[in-house]
Amino acid sequence: MFFQIVHISGTTIYFVFVILLCWISRVPRTDPGAGWWACAILAAAMSRMLLFALDGTGDPRTVLLAYGALSSLEKTLLAIGIIRFLDLRAGERPVRRAAGLLGGWLGLAWLVPDLPAWAISTALAAFNAGLLAFVAIACLRRRPPDAGSWLPATALASGLLALHWATAFPLITVFPRWRVIGLALGTVLVLILYLSLLAGVLRQFQKRLTDAESQALELAYLDPLTGLNNKNYLGKLFEQALALATRPHHLVAVCYIDLDNFKPINDSAGHKTGDRVLQEVARRLKECTRSTDISARIGGDEFIVVATQLEQAVQVDRIAAKLLDRLCADIRIDGAAYPLGASIGISLYPRDGDTLSSLIDAADEAMYRVKSTRKNGYALYSRPDAPPAAADAR
Repeated sequence: MFFQIVHISGTTIYFVFVILLCWISRVPRTDPGAGWWACAILAAAMSRMLLFALDGTGDPRTVLLAYGALSSLEKTLLAIGIIRFLDLRAGERPVRRAAGLLGGWLGLAWLVPDLPAWAISTALAAFNAGLLAFVAIACLRRRPPDAGSWLPATALASGLLALHWATAFPLITVFPRWRVIGLALGTVLVLILYLSLLAGVLRQFQKRLTDAESQALELAYLDPLTGLNNKNYLGKLFEQALALATRPHHLVAVCYIDLDNFKPINDSAGHKTGDRVLQEVARRLKECTRSTDISARIGGDEFIVVATQLEQAVQVDRIAAKLLDRLCADIRIDGAAYPLGASIGISLYPRDGDTLSSLIDAADEAMYRVKSTRKNGYALYSRPDAPPAAADAR
């Protein structure tokens, strides 16, 4: 009765794994190992069904040959799936050759009735134990970064199954009841093995989803050319800056930067060179700002720097002068020097506005005042009814 329960429950669970692995293997860009493992556990389920159907009714030699052929086919497909999953292509040819030799040996045993059963069982045990040991070693030695913790479980189950196959036939000869106990033990180990493989494929799916989410967030929040924050993300970062600026006497400066002489460079040297100029500008902005400041690209050649946690308005002049000095330095690309410049308009929170849009509008107005008069300078925003603020020009 226990023998029948083990067979029925084990075979049923095997077919569940077959369905799951087949379904997963149909998902686009799934590792090819899943399909091989689906075929492998299908072979294992068929071997169990055969063993159950012929138990006690068929010729023991025929049962041994048929069961051995299906079980060895399972181990071959399992090993090839591991090789494909871990990208160990050099190991696939020896596995196929070993499977071919075993198939020839089983065919010979079928044609030669006098061949002793121990010779057949020894060959089967050596082949299955060897492939399972190979799987265990491969899983321990080759661990891809997205494997998680499933490979050690696969290695452990494979190693125990290798030991199980190496000792099964001698134990059955000495201790006949081991046939039922060993079958139950093997069923549990096989289930652990394929459960760990299924977990490995699902772990890959999880990594693909998290990587796709991370990439989507980067596309949503970062400028793809320069790597700076984009205009969409600038608002969220600015809210965090305001939370820090609520402390007494803290100011926030919004610097609106429009590059001078960029269009002639873009037109004469080409868009690829223009893109490299913008990337160099972004690099210089990162160098000139602190970790608490915010740098963003909001247009073709327009940038914004938000200087946070300022205690005095005089600090704004030093920041603007530093930005202007770095942006006015020639940019060298492939041995050619490209002169650049910048017109910078600056607004202060809370003096010139309490929202990002109002501060950008004020800084934009100050920037256009610089651009329309002298270029290569900076100016603080001043209200129409206030005297003009001082500006620096180069």
